[in-house]
Amino acid sequence: MVNKGMEKDKPKTKVVRWMKEILTFTLIVTVLSLAIDAWRSREMPSTNMPSLSMSTLEGDWVDIKKMSQDKPILLYFWATWCSVCNFVSPSVNWLSESHQVISVALSSGDDRRLGQFMAYKEYDFPVINDPKGNIGQTWNITVIPSIFIVKNGEISSITTGFTTPMGMWLRLYFS
Repeated sequence: MVNKGMEKDKPKTKVVRWMKEILTFTLIVTVLSLAIDAWRSREMPSTNMPSLSMSTLEGDWVDIKKMSQDKPILLYFWATWCSVCNFVSPSVNWLSESHQVISVALSSGDDRRLGQFMAYKEYDFPVINDPKGNIGQTWNITVIPSIFIVKNGEISSITTGFTTPMGMWLRLYFS
């Protein structure tokens, strides 16, 4: 004979067990992600940020250090040919509607080609063209996409590779 009280506890036990598994998995993924970011960004500037003052593709002058004095900036290094950037760029575009975003397109062709790409993808975020990758070299970019959060002229966060819209938003919020 089966105890009816035990039957009611089985679904609750399964839910609790699944929740524990999900939380454990999330914790492991988060720790691994942070470790990978730390390893990938070890050569990138962390305290002594290189200057970045120049015109965007649209002709607007930007100065990262000055712009970051009021609100944090999401500085996005990417390329038109980067497959991971195809997933990250739409999130950056979405964030640019409510936050300061400046991007640097690395080795992505001349201004005309980059402008056509931006129009085709319907990206509205400001972009600095770095056709030869010189800015990327100055910043020691070895992985794209790379995202820096800059606040008060200093880097407060670096992440590389794929990141979610929520991850970017949280980095901006807590900077």
